[in-house]
Amino acid sequence: MSQSPLLQVRNLHTIFPTESGEVRAVNGINFSLARGKVLGIVGESGSGKSVTAYSILRILDNPGKITQGSVLFEEEDLVRLSPGEMRHVRGAKISIIFQDPMTSLNPVYTVGNQLSEAIRLHTRRNRQQARARALEMLTLVGVNEPEKRLKQYPYQLSGGMRQRVMIAMALACEPDILIADEPTTALDVTIQAQILELMQDLKEKLGMAIIMITHDLGVIAEMCDEIIVMYAGRVCERGTAEEIFYNPRHEYTKGLLRSIPKLETGKGRLMPIGGSPVDLLNLPEGCAFAARCDSAMKICLREQPEELRINEHHLASCWLNVKNQMEGGQEHG
Repeated sequence: MSQSPLLQVRNLHTIFPTESGEVRAVNGINFSLARGKVLGIVGESGSGKSVTAYSILRILDNPGKITQGSVLFEEEDLVRLSPGEMRHVRGAKISIIFQDPMTSLNPVYTVGNQLSEAIRLHTRRNRQQARARALEMLTLVGVNEPEKRLKQYPYQLSGGMRQRVMIAMALACEPDILIADEPTTALDVTIQAQILELMQDLKEKLGMAIIMITHDLGVIAEMCDEIIVMYAGRVCERGTAEEIFYNPRHEYTKGLLRSIPKLETGKGRLMPIGGSPVDLLNLPEGCAFAARCDSAMKICLREQPEELRINEHHLASCWLNVKNQMEGGQEHG
């Protein structure tokens, strides 16, 4: 099997032109994804996580557009493909689970109709074969009474059931990559655990790679081999789950980790990140997080930090790491 990455995103820039100027939603991000691996993308709302996913699949809402960079899937640049060529990639090779299953499913068509349509669109199955595959997929994702569910409309299903239908639809054509955009949002913790366990099982069975997009660090810790932390459309830190959680080297990552409730502290107070998210219409010259950072230095306001390798499995874009290196501070790895 080839050791080259299945997906490589290189210097990707995505903007949304408005009357007030350009909203620079994604600003030169880079990452790669290997076969069978799970990559987590974490960050607060507006950090560019979902726009990154929609850029990969070329499903940006108008007037959004990719202005620079490449998205290499099996060495083929998806940015350069025609709309017709992209339709053969979506669903068949790269699938996505959207944030809200209620609005992602068409309310006037039955579950069976929508599942069968997706299968027939991307495979050579006829109507009967597509229905059989839809039934098989609903059974695979743990939907009870699958025959009955095929005849029902989305409003007749619970939130967890609709999410399972979306996962079944995304996996029906056995894609190489599954993008899960906030797959457990608005679900209770029991259903969340079931959905995550299901995705892990299917990853093992089908051998697919997963991009998990979320602001829930608990989900990230449980699922991911590698994590990238995004802020203001940029990657500020990346590394293995163990490195990110136990050796964070960017002040934004540390702030995210401090804001997680800790059971063992009992009455301990939550520590939110102060300030407001940066204005994507007017990005600062320096580090986008500097205005909210208690450890910011003058250079943080003037210059954007480059990625610095902390160790073999960990990189971060923070001037404090450069300062520590120059002062001979303790480095890991």
